[in-house]
Amino acid sequence: MVTVKKLSNGLRVVMEEIPYVRSISLGIWVKNGSVNESRELNGISHFIEHMMFKGTAKRNARDIAEEMDAVGGQINAYTTKEYTCYHTRMLDKHFDIAFDILSDMFLNSKFSDEDILKERNVIIEEINMYEDEPEDMVHEALQSEVWKGSSLGMPILGEVATISKFNHEIIYRYYKENYRADNTVISIAGNFKEKEMLEKFEAVFSKWNSGKRRNKEEKDVDYTSAITVKKKENEQLNAIIAFPCIKRDDPKKYAYTVFNTIFGGGMSSILFQKIREEHGLTYSIYSYTSQYSKAGLFSIYAAMSPGQMEKVFSLIFDEIRNLREEGISQKVLDKTKEQIISNFIIGSESTVNRMTSNGGGILLKDNILTIEEVIEKIEAVTLNDMRNIISELFDYSKMSISAVGRIEKADIEKIVNSI
Repeated sequence: MVTVKKLSNGLRVVMEEIPYVRSISLGIWVKNGSVNESRELNGISHFIEHMMFKGTAKRNARDIAEEMDAVGGQINAYTTKEYTCYHTRMLDKHFDIAFDILSDMFLNSKFSDEDILKERNVIIEEINMYEDEPEDMVHEALQSEVWKGSSLGMPILGEVATISKFNHEIIYRYYKENYRADNTVISIAGNFKEKEMLEKFEAVFSKWNSGKRRNKEEKDVDYTSAITVKKKENEQLNAIIAFPCIKRDDPKKYAYTVFNTIFGGGMSSILFQKIREEHGLTYSIYSYTSQYSKAGLFSIYAAMSPGQMEKVFSLIFDEIRNLREEGISQKVLDKTKEQIISNFIIGSESTVNRMTSNGGGILLKDNILTIEEVIEKIEAVTLNDMRNIISELFDYSKMSISAVGRIEKADIEKIVNSI
C-alpha cells in the first residue's frame, strides 16, 4: 500500500512498504530541471547534481563513495528537463548509513569554488562526449529547433560558454531558490516500518527551508516545424522524423503507449520488422514519445548508411500510409496490450521501479495510480483510439526532420517533397 504524508515543513513523503524484500530504495525528487533555467544559467541544474557528490562539511567526495561501497549500497543521480532525482539503494539493515549520506549531500553540500573548477572540466568533457555520439546529438538538435526560444529546447548539460561562468555564489543562490521543501518529494519503497521511517525523515528534514519557490510562469511551448542537419564524417547517418503530440497529463497517453509499442517500440514492432529484419536497411530503428507538462513529441529514429536514407524514409512513409488505409487489427492490439501489462507488472516488483513511479507521480502530477488502475487504463484502449491517433498524429505539414552525418540538407528536402 502506498501512503503520502507531509512533514512539518510541507515536504511530501511517499512510502510503500514491501515487507517480503530485504532492500530499500530511496529517492529525493526536486521539481527543477533545465526548463527552470534562463538562457544565461543553462546547465546549472545538471551542474548542481554533479556538485552534490563533491563534499559536505563532514564528508569529502571520497568519503561519500567509500562509505556507500562499504555497505554494498548504490548511490546516483540524474537531471532531466523537468526534475532532478538523487537516489540510493541498500540492504534494509544499512538504511541509516545510506540515508545519512544522501541527506547530508542534499542539505549540506559545500559548492566550493575549488570543486566547481574541477567539476566544470568534467562536465565540459561530458559535453564534448556528446559531440562524438551522433545518436545523442540528433535528438538534441531536433528538440533545440522545434522548441526554439523555449527553455524546453535548451540542452540539459548546458553549453561551455554558460557553465564556464558558474561560481559558488551563482550556484548556491540558484540552489537556495530552486531546492525547496514545497517542490521536493521523498520517495521510499522496500522493507521498513512507516511510522519509524516518518520520524527519521522529520528529524532530518523538518528544519529545511520551507519558503515558497520563485517559480517561473509556465507557458505553453510553441512547436515549430524544422529541418536541421549537422554534417559529420560518420559511417552511419543518424536521422529522426518527428511530429508534435500530446502533453504528459493527456488522458490519451495510455493509447499512445500502446500505439508506439505497435509502431516502433520494440523488436516485434512494425518498423523494426519491416525495415531492419525484412529489408536489412538499418541497424537501429525505433519510435518513442517525449511528453512534458507543456509540450510533446513523437519521434522515429533510424541509423543507416547515408546512401540508404531515401529508401528508409520511403519505407517509413509507406508504413504510415498502410496504417491510415488498413489500421491495426484487434489481434495485434490485444497482443500488444498484454505485452505492456506483463512488462509493467514485472517491473513493479522492483523496489527501484516502485520508488521511481511513486516519486515521479507525486512530484509531477500529485497523484499515483495503483497497479490495478494502470492495467485498467491500458486494457481500455480500443481500435478506435488507434484510428484517432493515426489520423491526428501524422500531419506532414507539422513534420520535422533532424539528421547528423554525411548528407546535404537538399537531399532531405527532396525526400520530403516526394511524400
